[in-house]
Parts: sequence; C-alpha cells; structure tokens
Amino acid sequence: MWGFSLAQKLGAEALGSFFLFATVVGSGIMAETLAGGNVAIALLGNTLATGAILFVLIAILAPISGAHFNPAVTLVMFLRKQLPISAAVLFVMAQLAGGLIGVWSAHVMFDMPVVQFSEKVRTGNGQWLGELIATFGLIFTILGTVRFRPEWVAPAVGLYISAGYWFTSSTSFANPAITVGRAFSNSFAGIAPEHVAGFVIAQFAGAILAWALAIWLFEPKTSATQSSVAK
Repeated sequence: MWGFSLAQKLGAEALGSFFLFATVVGSGIMAETLAGGNVAIALLGNTLATGAILFVLIAILAPISGAHFNPAVTLVMFLRKQLPISAAVLFVMAQLAGGLIGVWSAHVMFDMPVVQFSEKVRTGNGQWLGELIATFGLIFTILGTVRFRPEWVAPAVGLYISAGYWFTSSTSFANPAITVGRAFSNSFAGIAPEHVAGFVIAQFAGAILAWALAIWLFEPKTSATQSSVAK
C-alpha cells in the first residue's frame, strides 16, 4: 500500500475504532438527553454523527490500514487474500481494544459509570435479518466502490450507514466489534449482552454473502472482442 508497518496499521485500526465507538455511544447519549423523549430525534442525531465520523476516519486512515474498524470487513479482506490470517486476527484485537476504550471514554465524558452492561432488548428474526441485510449492504458498498470508484469509499460508507440506521429494523450495527462494544453501554446505543451472538452471526453471514456476490457481479465475464462481436 504505502509501506506502513503492521504496528502502524494496528494503531490506525485501534484509533479509528476508538473514535467510531466513542461517537456511536457518545452521540447516542447526547441525542437521547437533548431529544426530550423523542426517539426519532435521538436516532437522527445518532445517525448524523456516525455517518460523519465514518467519512472522516476512512478519509484519514484508509491509506494506512484500509480503515476496517470492523471484523466483518477484515474477514472479507482475508477472504480476498489481501490480509494474512495473522494480521487479520491482530486487526480484530485492535478494533475491539480501541473500541472498548472509546465506549468507556464516552461514559466518562458524560459522567456515567465507566463499566456497565446494556439492558436494551434487540433480538428476533426481524432484527437478525436487518443485521444480515445491513452488513451485506455495507460490504457490497465497500467492494463496489473499491472496484469502480475508490475515491468515493469514505462518503459511500458514511452515507450507507446513515441510510441503514433508518431502513433496517436493527438500526444497522453492521459490525461485530461495535456490537460487542455496545453491550458494555446501558445507553441509547446499547444491546443486551445475551443478544450479541445473534447479531454477530447475522453480520458475518451478510458479509460472506456480499463477498460471494461481488466475485460474480463485479468482474467482467466477456472479453472486449466477444463484446464487440455481440454488438
């Protein structure tokens, strides 16, 4: 890529995950506090902050680590043979470590108990399907823009997640690491720990489906000569 060391890449993943998780949780707390009980307004505030920070973090850190901040993205990059298994495991560890520190930092900023567990119920077939679709769409967006419009990855991901907050039943977590992180926050963005596994399974399933479809859809199957003959 740019010749960055593995340590620099892990640092980028940890720092990006820190700010992403802190933004999701912190903006959720701020939005819920200011919305006065209006859940739609709270979700809108949470949405705008998350989409904006994704744009910024990907624009800055993608040249270093690829700006995954997400084990589902890391898995797909491993499947695409762009990341060895040893580095992929370290990426996920960096994402979880940086992200959890981000969650706890958000709690400190808003004078909440640092260590807590969510009591928010998020489960059931509808929400699991929502997470599968949300993660499928995220990976599909990343692979499509990398293939055809690489300069658009940052805005495309930010806009996709912003849309996903509203069109999916689960509000588009689309990220196994942030799902784990949210379990440690009894706030607007939280998810009860016992419901994490269902979300994570759906997320990885959606990621693998998107990877498989992209292999078929994004690579031309006819040569220029064949195309010209067909015309």
